[in-house]
Amino acid sequence: MKKYIRYITLLGAFALGSQYAGAQTAGNPTMMYEPLAAQYFLDQYMANAAMAGIDTGLHVYLAYQRQWSDIPGAPEAKAFTADYMLGKRVGIGMNIFNDKAGLLNNTKVAFTYAYHLPLSLSGISVLHFGLSAAFINRRLDTKKINGDITDNYINAFNRRDNYFEGDFGMAFTRKGLTLQGSVPNLVSFVKNKSTDESIDRALFFAAAGYKFETGEELTSIEPKICLRGVKGYDNIIDAGVNVNFLNNQLNAFGMYHSSQSFSAGVGANYKSIAGFQLIYNSQTSGLSTYTNGTFEVNLMVNLFR
Repeated sequence: MKKYIRYITLLGAFALGSQYAGAQTAGNPTMMYEPLAAQYFLDQYMANAAMAGIDTGLHVYLAYQRQWSDIPGAPEAKAFTADYMLGKRVGIGMNIFNDKAGLLNNTKVAFTYAYHLPLSLSGISVLHFGLSAAFINRRLDTKKINGDITDNYINAFNRRDNYFEGDFGMAFTRKGLTLQGSVPNLVSFVKNKSTDESIDRALFFAAAGYKFETGEELTSIEPKICLRGVKGYDNIIDAGVNVNFLNNQLNAFGMYHSSQSFSAGVGANYKSIAGFQLIYNSQTSGLSTYTNGTFEVNLMVNLFR
């Protein structure tokens, strides 16, 4: 199984690289978006490359987010992630993210290599490193343009190069404790740092959490606090807790964001093999008069554990 997954990953990376060969520019970040709430507890690999393959088996996640109200051109996001532990110390992953807002369609495809270094013979304390190489494609949806689709500016935008990016992450785990930090859009962070005038770019992500194992009916309680940096805005603090019930068959979580919004969700699992999660994200204070937030659906499958 390990051999086949390694071949599939290499073939995927080669095919993607061949498709975009000769049309790459380094250092143009993806659009800023309110992150999918699944990244806080359900699928931490979404926010940190170091979390790829941190647990045994193959883990596949699907996520979909859109406005609760049916507003034309409202943001819509979809994500697919898969990560696998190749051995005791190596993990690989693939992360595909697509978001649409109005006419703009943004897609990011990333391949990840992670290394998990035990700090003791017992393996209780582990240091994790992860690096992702990503290809980014941005296009205007000409089918939705109400005007002259032959306009030179529209054609020039859609003829732009695709972009190459990188994400880096680190984490430390010891029993229930998890400390982590990541720098998305690493190339943009390093390149033209002093002259980059773009805003809404994610700068960093940091988090600290502890999972308390409590029993069978109330299985675990995991409080967590996060800090997100966004260029052009104040740093955002996310704080909340995830609670698992009935040997991890049910869960509920809530997160408050310093942008004066919150996320809340419930989920169910079947024998730790498959599960789903439904999430409501309220709108930030500045936009609450225009829309009433977003809903999010997450599906997961765990194999070969």
